[in-house]
Amino acid sequence: MAADSTGATGAYAAAGVDIAAGERAVDLMKRHVARTRRPEQVTDASGFAGLFRLDTAKYKDPVLATSTDGVGTKVMLAQQMDKHDTIGIDLVGMVVDDLVVSGAEPLFMTDYIATGAVVPERVAEIVGGIAEGCHQAGCALIGGETAEHPGAMAPEEYDLAGAGTGVVEGDAILGPDRVRAGDVVIAMEASGPHSNGYSLVRHIVDRADLDLFAEVPELGGVLGEVLLTPTRVYAKDCVALTAEVEVHAYSHITGGGLAANLSRSLPEGLDAELDRSTWAPLPVFGYLAEKGGISREDMEATFNMGVGMVAIVAADDAERALGVLADRGLQAWCLGVVKDGSGQAVLDGEYRNA
Repeated sequence: MAADSTGATGAYAAAGVDIAAGERAVDLMKRHVARTRRPEQVTDASGFAGLFRLDTAKYKDPVLATSTDGVGTKVMLAQQMDKHDTIGIDLVGMVVDDLVVSGAEPLFMTDYIATGAVVPERVAEIVGGIAEGCHQAGCALIGGETAEHPGAMAPEEYDLAGAGTGVVEGDAILGPDRVRAGDVVIAMEASGPHSNGYSLVRHIVDRADLDLFAEVPELGGVLGEVLLTPTRVYAKDCVALTAEVEVHAYSHITGGGLAANLSRSLPEGLDAELDRSTWAPLPVFGYLAEKGGISREDMEATFNMGVGMVAIVAADDAERALGVLADRGLQAWCLGVVKDGSGQAVLDGEYRNA
């Protein structure tokens, strides 16, 4: 974990860069990063580059997968609430759960934090969340960068991004080419909006003059804290599911909503017919729709509506897939089926009441 430092003292400090604070932040984050170490890791996270030894003996034809992402404007809510310990989990979820869509096992991640002023304790909180997300995903946090940008960002502002790498056997890559008519679409429950749609969330909060610090009984907590509920990380669940049943494809439900993202995992000539009556969206979605006057169409085109990951499995394996996920403590259900069509996912029916 490098801090943006050139060794300058007085002149650099006068320009707004606190080298000592950067070094203190690195010291504070070390214990968090240590939790994520994997046996293949060659170096710790404080070097110039993170080294990771791929165990090629485990694979006939190893293919590496890579993904880069951020958490969007959800970071602005974290800053408003002065709560920084979970936004890193969001970052990991956005990265590693894109990797598993291809069938890959996440191996390692690196992170990048840019901030107007390095506050060591705040940076350590952020990295602690990233480390927790990596722990949940089973991947190592092998490096990163904390950059202080005085003048470009306000002292309390920060943004973060991450990149991850995974590996999949060449003949086990998942995707649209494996999907067949008759396959079953299985939904995995989301923890909330995850890390998508927060520009609309913030617009609703501002337009409706909502108090982020107010208790909202129908949501069971303080509004801002509910909106900061960390993204569910599905990586280990998907890796386990792929090992046990015949999975043909996954779809990580992120920006654009359920139908748009699932369509990316379908081949031309096949549709996924999805039944809204199979689940009740989480209360936070109804609350946002009501306070913002947002139509169902716009909600579905923006948010995951309570479905964070989708697996398309062979029909004969559908019940076993549900059992595997249930054993892992993940609520999942049959959302629909794959039929002849034009490569689209289509929602039908009405949502179940909560």
